[in-house]
Amino acid sequence: MSLDSYLTLGRSGLRISPFTLGTMTFGEDHGWGTSPEESQKILATYLDRGGNSIDTANIYTNGHSEAIIGEYFAGRSSLRDRVVLGTKFFGNLYPNDPNGGGPGRKAIVQQLENSLRRLRTEYVDIYWLHNFDPVTPAEEVLRTLDDLVGAGKIRYVGFSDVPAWATAEAATIARFRGWAPIIALQLEYSLLERTAEGELIPMAQALGMGVLPWSPLRSGFLSGKYSSSNTGEVDTARAGFVGGPSESDYVVIDAVNEVARELGVSSAAVALAWVQGRPGISSTLIGARRMDQFEANLTALDVTLTADHLKTLDEVSTPTLNFPAENNRALAPMLQYAGASVDGRSTTVLPALQGGSTRY
Repeated sequence: MSLDSYLTLGRSGLRISPFTLGTMTFGEDHGWGTSPEESQKILATYLDRGGNSIDTANIYTNGHSEAIIGEYFAGRSSLRDRVVLGTKFFGNLYPNDPNGGGPGRKAIVQQLENSLRRLRTEYVDIYWLHNFDPVTPAEEVLRTLDDLVGAGKIRYVGFSDVPAWATAEAATIARFRGWAPIIALQLEYSLLERTAEGELIPMAQALGMGVLPWSPLRSGFLSGKYSSSNTGEVDTARAGFVGGPSESDYVVIDAVNEVARELGVSSAAVALAWVQGRPGISSTLIGARRMDQFEANLTALDVTLTADHLKTLDEVSTPTLNFPAENNRALAPMLQYAGASVDGRSTTVLPALQGGSTRY
């Protein structure tokens, strides 16, 4: 696999790379990021390797991430249309302005105009709702986004870190109103965080949404820096921000490190290859503070995990999911024959429950 092994994102015609460049570290405004010069080198390397999907947000390093990307493309206007550039809205960069952030119509339009200015572009390819707001009506958010699609300011709509029930409701409203659909989700997913397998990923598969996992290395815990034999402080600028692994985390970390040793690759490459190979996953978000970290992450494109390795990693990391309930899993033998006929084909009710599996 390579960065130019493009795939369609969800139920759309948009084609993106299997790894999306995440730029949360672009800029040193939070004290642990990457200099503008190094950020642009990482961006150039990603594009040179065939990558075409770039992700940022209005609040990443207080808008500096967007500005760094905008400066890079400002002198390469012909290259801008060759990439899929996404940014997010929700975070408020103006604390004294109650409409400076969030998903209300006034806030969305203002945030987009500011992002376009920083990115030095006339449009963004994917505009992501960055978080869930239980107050603003879904109709207001969706209609505003649809208007922006119609105005040519954005091309596609995505949701990030929104509950499955709220995403499904929004997708249904958009479909019945004929508004721009939600084509993809961003969510946390890694060998150390698999709860998305309970509802979010199955929902995305059922509704035709692509999935872009973020933090596939769980804040660096799966990068190879950690092990149960080395539980002391790790030399990383983000250690004070993200904390350290738990005792149960080290069981998974050690398993990843062992698979990496057997394959002769980095632990980060193993963790990334596992995420990208999971059902329902479209493109995995990768990022780095240094060029050597970024290049090491790209080696995951060449990693093939054997069936035994996958079994090992799955077993040590299988989550306890809230749905379906454990007593329903016990009914799997009785449910496996509860089928229906659709277009002459036999279907099975709750196929994921057969054998009591907790995986979807």
